[in-house]
Amino acid sequence: MIYAPPRLVPAGDAAILIEFADEIDDAINDRVHACAQTLRAQNHPAVRDLIPAYASLLVCFDPEQIAFAKMRVWLRQALDAPPTRAPFAPRRIEIPTRYGGAEGPDLAFLAEFSGLTERQVVELHASVEYRVYLIGFAPGFAYLGSVPDAIAAPRLATPRTRVPVGSVGIAGKQTGIYPLESPGGWRIIGRTTWHLFDPACEPPALLQPGDRVRFAPLSAL
Repeated sequence: MIYAPPRLVPAGDAAILIEFADEIDDAINDRVHACAQTLRAQNHPAVRDLIPAYASLLVCFDPEQIAFAKMRVWLRQALDAPPTRAPFAPRRIEIPTRYGGAEGPDLAFLAEFSGLTERQVVELHASVEYRVYLIGFAPGFAYLGSVPDAIAAPRLATPRTRVPVGSVGIAGKQTGIYPLESPGGWRIIGRTTWHLFDPACEPPALLQPGDRVRFAPLSAL
C-alpha cells in the first residue's frame, strides 16, 4: 500500500520515520532518496542524520534544538512543497567478482536448487543492474535488489560463524557483499577484492543508497 500523504511516525523522542509505503517498489525507493536529497539540501541545523530504507526515511534530530512537534511540522511542510532540486541521479558501479570455488561455496547449491548450471546462475546474477535499497546489518553492507526469480534462494538454516570480507551472497531476492568478515547466513556464490568499507574514507561506505550496481565475472566457469 502506498501512503498518500506519507506517514510521519514517532521513533522515540529524537527521530521521526517518514513512511511512503509498506511494500518494496522501485518508484517508492526513488521517492525515498529524492526526499533525503531535498531534506539534506535544506541543511536544518537540528537534523543529525537521514537514513533511507526500502520505503521509508528515518529523520534523526536533536530534541534540545527543536521540539518534536515543530520538527514534525517542518517535515510536513518540506514534504508538501514542490521539488526544488533536480531528480536524484544514481551512480553506476561495476564490481569485479570471482564466482564459485573457494570464493563461492554455495554456487553448487544454487545451481541444484534452481535446476540450472553453475554458469547459468552466474550469468543470471551478473545480468541485472541492482539497486542499492539501503545500508544495514554491518557498516557498508548494501542490500541490493532484485535477484532474478530463477536464482532467488533461502538463507542458510544455520548461519556461518565466519564469512570472508568481500563475499557476494544471495538471500531471497536480495544480493549483497560482505564489507567486513562477519557471521552471516546468505548463500555465498562469489567474492570481490574491492573494499566496500574504509573508515578512513569519506564516505566510509563505497556503495550508497540509490546507487546502481552490476557484477562483472572475472572468469568463466
